[in-house]
Amino acid sequence: MSTKRNIWITVAACVVFAGLMIAGVVNKQLQPRQLSEREMHELGAMVLQQPRRFSDFALINHKGEHFVREDLLGKWTLLFPGFTFCPDICPTTMGTLNRLYNALDENERDNLQVALLTIDPERDTPQQLDSYVSYFNPAFLGLTGTPAQILNLATQLNVVYSRVPLDGDNYTMDHSSNVVIINPRGDYHGFFRPPLDEGAMRQAWRSMVKSFRG
Repeated sequence: MSTKRNIWITVAACVVFAGLMIAGVVNKQLQPRQLSEREMHELGAMVLQQPRRFSDFALINHKGEHFVREDLLGKWTLLFPGFTFCPDICPTTMGTLNRLYNALDENERDNLQVALLTIDPERDTPQQLDSYVSYFNPAFLGLTGTPAQILNLATQLNVVYSRVPLDGDNYTMDHSSNVVIINPRGDYHGFFRPPLDEGAMRQAWRSMVKSFRG
């Protein structure tokens, strides 16, 4: 009986040890990995060799509250320049950002804010932005300001856009579709280029967080 009992104890110990080893390997595989520049490019993430500081700004969020540089500090920001009357690229991108955000765990979401910076302040009032961004995710921000304030910030973030006349007094906006990445120091860190893929963006962002030295 004693010999059989010892065998069972040994077998049980081996099973537990093997289980711990497997769990360790799986956990390591699930941990964010610091990716190479080539790997980041393959995921659509363009990261600046030296993050760029841009000047102070003053905007208004979708709740009518002031939004300034200090509101970028302490967490990552994904900033998408677009407009609520956009028929295709903007809702598609906002949907992708929503899927990205919801796929993160709670701690990661606490470390990230997503914002739509309107390039059409004439039509995109705070009330209009509130309705639009809340449709995609209540946690998202909508940002507006005067045309000069928006142009100043957009220029510093390499965002290009222009007004395109349509019939009558109607118009649309032609704009780049990159998603700007701002790090927790409030610096321009890089951008995601289209076509945007939620899984690729999530993997690349986790690598940025892992390698960031704040």
